[in-house]
Amino acid sequence: MNASAIPGAAVGSARRFVGGAALLLRGIGLYVRSPGLMLLGIVPALISGTIFLAVYATLVYFVGDLARFVTPFADDWAPAGRNAVRVVAGLAILGLGGLLTVLTFTAVTLVIGDPFYEKISERVERRYGGTPDAVEVPFWPSLRRSAADSLRLVALAVLVGIPLFAAGFIPLLGQTVVPVIGAAVGGWLLAVELVGSPFYRRGKGLRDRRAVLKADRPTALGFGVAVFVCFLIPLGAVLLMPAAVAGAALLARRSLGQPITEA
Repeated sequence: MNASAIPGAAVGSARRFVGGAALLLRGIGLYVRSPGLMLLGIVPALISGTIFLAVYATLVYFVGDLARFVTPFADDWAPAGRNAVRVVAGLAILGLGGLLTVLTFTAVTLVIGDPFYEKISERVERRYGGTPDAVEVPFWPSLRRSAADSLRLVALAVLVGIPLFAAGFIPLLGQTVVPVIGAAVGGWLLAVELVGSPFYRRGKGLRDRRAVLKADRPTALGFGVAVFVCFLIPLGAVLLMPAAVAGAALLARRSLGQPITEA
C-alpha cells in the first residue's frame, strides 16, 4: 500500500468503527420506542443476569485468595513486592473473569431467550424491508445449533483469555494494552454471537457470519466493543441485551448489503 494512503485508510476504518458503535445506539432507540420489544427481551436477560451477577460477585469476594493461589512464588518476597504482584494478579483475574462473564452471559441469555430474541430480530428486519430469501428454521434444531455455536465461541474466548491473563502480569502493559486487546477480542466475539439469529434466518451458519463480518471488520468491531463496554456496566447487560439484539439485526443487514433505512 502507498504510504500516503495509510492515513486515509485509518480514517476510513475509524469512521466504520464509529458507525458500528452507532448501530447499538440505533438498537437502543428501537428498543426504547417499542415497549413490546422491552417486555419480550427483559425477562430472559434478567434471569441470566441475576445468575451471572452472583457468580461475578463471588469471584470478586474470593479474588484475594485466587491471587495468592496463582502467585505462590511471591510467598517469600518482601511485603511490598508480594502485595504489588498480587494486586496485579487480582486485576488480571477480574479482567479475565469480566471477559468470560460477558461472553458467557450473552451465550446463555441467547439460548434461554431464543424465541424472544428471534421475535425482536424479526420485528427489526420487517421494519427495514424484511428478510430476503428467508428459510424456515424449526425451533429445536435452531436452538441446538445456537447452543453449539455459543459453546464454540466461549471455548475460543477461554483459549484467547489465557494468554491475555498471563500478559496481565506485565507491568504497565498488562494494565493498559491488555484490557484494550481484551475489549477488542470480546467485542468481535459478541458481534459474531449476536448476529446469529439474522444469519440463521437466511440459512447461514457460524462460518458464514464470521466471513461476512470479517469483510467489514471495523464496523463489526465498533458494534461489538460498544456492546462489550456497556455490558461491563452494572445491570448494563440485563437492560441492554434486547437493544443489542436489535442493533445486531441492523449490523447483519448492513454487512449483507441490505437497507437499514426505513422506506
